[in-house]
Amino acid sequence: MTRLELPQKINGQVALDLCFPCQALWFDRFESVQISPGGIVDLFKLIHEHRDDPRTSQSAVLTCPRCHDRLVSGLDVARGGRFTYHRCLQGHGRFTTFGQFMIEKGFVRQLAPAEIKTLAARVETIRCTGCGAPLDIRTQSACSHCGSPIAILDPDAVDKALADYQQKEQKSAQRDPAALAEAILAIERQRSAQKAESDSGVLLGQLFHSGIDTLFDLLT
Repeated sequence: MTRLELPQKINGQVALDLCFPCQALWFDRFESVQISPGGIVDLFKLIHEHRDDPRTSQSAVLTCPRCHDRLVSGLDVARGGRFTYHRCLQGHGRFTTFGQFMIEKGFVRQLAPAEIKTLAARVETIRCTGCGAPLDIRTQSACSHCGSPIAILDPDAVDKALADYQQKEQKSAQRDPAALAEAILAIERQRSAQKAESDSGVLLGQLFHSGIDTLFDLLT
């Protein structure tokens, strides 16, 4: 797999593993939700650049690259509809195809039953956005190979998703790192002073929640 580093929310980098022949990504725990809005846009553009690359058929049995246990299929719901993936039961991460990632992030939307019926009258077979397998939309509502629902790269969905992520990235860039650092230091100073005065867990708990509220207000 190809290693790709993308900016992480707030600070740092997220290191992803991509396979262009498989058209898929491996996310370690929580990496999918840690990518910054700008990083998601960059990843979408990269996926789009490799959309016509030769594909390799996925193995019928997928295993975790960390513990080598067999991955199990999963289903979740996001802004673009239902998306599928394969996850490690030990919590090491999940394997997601490019198409399913784009559904998760809102770039691709699922077709409504009426849209599938209209399309089936004109086109018999399409390619699955999840694994690339042929899909007979006259008789199938989801891919029989990977279970992915029928989805399309909708220009309106792409424009909306790009605008949303770019707006979030601009807001993130406007945050003042110095102010964030000062807020964290102030919380620590308050916590140390409070601990010196009292060993009461109640007072420390109140200070902790007060600090969380301060950071939340600053970040949002």
